[in-house]
Formats: sequence, C-alpha cells, structure tokens
Amino acid sequence: MARDAFVTLVGEHLIDDGALDDLDTCYLFMPWQNRRVEVAGYDITGDGTILHLVTSEYGMDAEPLKRERLTQLVRYVGAFAEFCRNGLHEQLERSSPAYDMVERIHSAWSQLQMIKIFVFTDGKTGLRRAEEATVAGLPTLVNVWDVSRLQKLISSGAQQEDILIDVAKMGYEVQCLESPEQADGYRCLMAMLPGKLLADLYDEHHSRLLQRNVRAYLQARGKVNKGIAETIKEQPGRFLAYNNGVSATARAADLERTSNGLVLRTLTELQIVNGGQTTASLHHAARKGIDLSEVTVPAKITLIPDDRLDSMVPEISRYANSQNAVTPADFEGNSRFHVGLERWSRTTWVTPLGVDVEQTRWYYERVRGQYDVEKNKFTTAAARRKFDRENPVRQRFGKTDAAKYEYAYSLRPEVVCQGAEKCFRTWTSDEGLAEREAPDDVYFRHLVAKGILFRQVRSIIQKQNFGGYLGQTAAHTVSLIVHTLGGLDLDRLWREQTLPEAIATAVPDVAKAVRRVLTSPPSGGNITEWAKKTACWDRVRAVGWAPPSDVLAG
Repeated sequence: MARDAFVTLVGEHLIDDGALDDLDTCYLFMPWQNRRVEVAGYDITGDGTILHLVTSEYGMDAEPLKRERLTQLVRYVGAFAEFCRNGLHEQLERSSPAYDMVERIHSAWSQLQMIKIFVFTDGKTGLRRAEEATVAGLPTLVNVWDVSRLQKLISSGAQQEDILIDVAKMGYEVQCLESPEQADGYRCLMAMLPGKLLADLYDEHHSRLLQRNVRAYLQARGKVNKGIAETIKEQPGRFLAYNNGVSATARAADLERTSNGLVLRTLTELQIVNGGQTTASLHHAARKGIDLSEVTVPAKITLIPDDRLDSMVPEISRYANSQNAVTPADFEGNSRFHVGLERWSRTTWVTPLGVDVEQTRWYYERVRGQYDVEKNKFTTAAARRKFDRENPVRQRFGKTDAAKYEYAYSLRPEVVCQGAEKCFRTWTSDEGLAEREAPDDVYFRHLVAKGILFRQVRSIIQKQNFGGYLGQTAAHTVSLIVHTLGGLDLDRLWREQTLPEAIATAVPDVAKAVRRVLTSPPSGGNITEWAKKTACWDRVRAVGWAPPSDVLAG
C-alpha cells in the first residue's frame, strides 16, 4: 500500500540520519475495549531499552495537519503500547506480522525504559516535538516529521538534521570560558555541565549525540564503566574530581555576557566525540532514579566552522580517545577499505547496453548525505541534471547496504535480518574492514553485482504482496538462490545490470518456499526473531529449491 511505502521510505531516511536504528513497517488497526489501536511500524533499540513506534497520516498533499488529529494519532499509538504491555497478541491472527510485532514488544517490555513515538506525515505542521508524557507506564517523547521537515532532511544536502539544543530553555544556566579564535578558524569553550543536562540530552537524542564518537557505549561491563557507575551512585560529589569529562564539538553556540560571566544559551549540532561512556552512564543512572543533582562534568566544546567540520571532527575524536585503547575498527567509514570503495565508485562506469545511452556510475555513499552534498556543489541546474544522469539515485548505496549485499550472497541471511546497523557492525568485525587494504576494481564491480541481485529480488518479492517480512524473505531468498546455483556469474550481472530473465522468473516460487519456513518457527515462536537464527537458514536450505532447466542453463 502507498501508506506502507511512505513509512518505509521515511524510515530509511531517518535510519540514515541516525534518528532510528532500524524500522519494521507493520500496520495494525483495530478496536480494543472502547479505544482504537493503530500503529504503522516499530523498532527496539539494540540495547533493548527504547521502543520506537511509528504512526502516519498519509495522502494530505502538504495540507495542514491539525493539532487535534496529531493528538488523536498519538493516542492511538499509546493504546497500541498498552495492548503490547498487556500481552494481548493472542487476540490477533497467529500467522500475521502484527502478531509477531506485538509478541516481540511484549517480550521486551520488562527491559524497556522509554518510548519514542514518530509521526510521519506528508501534511504540514509547525510542531516538531511534543512535551514528554507517560504512555503505558513509560516516559514518552513524540517527534513529528512533516513534509517540510522531511524535505529539508532529504534535499538540503546536509549530512543529517542538526541537533539544536536550547540549554536555557531546558532550565540550565551553564557558565563557560571562551578561547580566542585559533588559526584554523575554531574556538573552544570550557564549561562545567550539570550531569542531569547530559542525561537529558542522551535521553532525547540517544546515539545521534555520539555519532562522531569512535566508540560505542559498552554498558557497565568494563572496569572504566563500572567505576563511572559506582561514582555516580556512591560519591556523586566527587564525580568532577574523578572523571576526565567530555570532549564535544558543535557548529555554533549562542553565548550571553551577564554579570556572572559568559553563559551558554544554545548549541547547534552538538556531538560528544569523547565521553560517550560517561554520558550514557549518567543517562542509565537517571533512568534508575539516582539523583544527579550533585554531579558535575567538565567539558571542552570545540566550535568548528562548516567547511572544516568533516576534516577536523574525526581527528579530534581520534586524538581525544588516544589515551585509551581504540581499535582500528572503531573508525569504520574512514578506513582504507571504505575510502577505496568510494574511489572506485567515482571512476568506474557502467557500459550501456543500449544505443545512445549515457554512461552511469554506482555511487558509494561512504558518509551520510555525501551524494546530496556533492550534487549541490554544482551551481547550475544543467550541471545538477548531468550529475543526476551520471549518478542515478537508484544506483546510490551506502555502507549498511553493502553489508547486506555481502552477507546475503555469502549465505548468511540471518545476519542481514539482524538489521542494518548490526549487519554493518558484524561485517566490520568479521572481515576486519578497519585494517583491510583498499579493494580493487573487480571487488567493487562484484559488490555492485551482488547489490543488483539483492535489490531486484527484493523488488520482485514486494510485487507479490505476500504481506509482511519483506526484508527477511528477500535475504533468505537471495541466499537460497546463490546456494542452489553455487553462485552467480557476477561479471555478467555487472555487464547486463539486471538479473537473467530465467532467475527473475523463478524468484516468486523461491520466495514462497522461503516464506513457508519463515512463518513456521519452532513451537510457534516469534517470526522476526526466528529469521535471525542460523537454524532458520539451515531449515530454508534443507527445504531447498529445484531450479528449472532454463535457470541452470542461464
């Protein structure tokens, strides 16, 4: 349906932006008691603490979305959350994706600490975020993505939507010292941040606040993290003495000179590049009800102009983290491997099969928003149209896409089903990509060929209207085809830029066999979780598929 396609498309952009980790599009509408339950999709963050719920209002064609309707949509999602908390999935058809969704959320409920509701609409509203509320017993934030906000995100050329922090509006007065402007055009602010402020920021922005940090939060397992947690709980007044604080960057800051000195009012695009463990530890402590009023955190905030942001921030992050062991894998997209893929994608042309057809490239987006940034460097409409023709948006792909293509082709569909970010992290770790040398042109062409296979199989399955589990079905279908045929001619796929007709014709039958396995988990288990298990792929592989002679001949 158009609504589901809209939700999926917006979700993909927000995943790229970092606002969502992943998204399973799944529409449910039903009456419950004297209420209405409605939701369009969901995701549970990797640490299992935040539930993302999506609702949508589609078909408005940029007409105003009234506040009353927005409130109604949020209320319907709230009813859905309570429906899940109460474990009422048995009221749904057991074989439906909605049953799977509700059961999964109910199973995860005891670990949830927060709900974030996203409203997607092609209408217009001035609201971006509603006040924090409580839904189904959990603190809840509401984010509204209307057509104007989405248009800005998608077409502005920015790598992602800026994080705008109004420190004063949040109720904090933060005094600071400001350095003179340095030779490279940057300035530094030295400040003492209330621990509760950092916890509040992480509460709202979560991993978006740490996207330029080379580390991931490791919960409280390591000695350093345990020490942070113990200090917060046992000796909060000594946190300033014991903790090295945070190093952060921002694009801009609004400062006010008062009788008490220089006061920080707002920050634009704040990123914590060192101190992510400290920030997340404060957030977890606040969620457990620990008082942070005595906790103060030293902070150095480097204000960097736009034209130096991408070059300076990775180096600040690298050097700020150098006092602790940082593995090369932490730097992900900045590695020789990804830079090499980017280089081949700019110099490798697809030879057209038709007559008088312009050559094109497959554009590897190593950094989020890179495609739009490069396109918008051209000052004339004609030059931008030429860029579009040479780099069609349908031939743009990123790091998480590449990971999915590789794992589906290498017979690891269960990894693909873990979600985009987890799949990419597994790829980085398993293949040692941070230490790997740049690939050659053959590797790049074969990677694109795997992408053509994955994308076209997914598109064919989508047209079958099977109803749910599109991503899981596509991943296992690709792997089953590759397993059965012993691989495909990747050079031919690159040359022809399309699946052989015999294979494309066979995809629906293969997908039906795959879905029978996916939708029949052992002991009536959760289908989404079943698809992530090696045992599921073993079952799919055992069921098999007997390819017709024309497929084998092709």
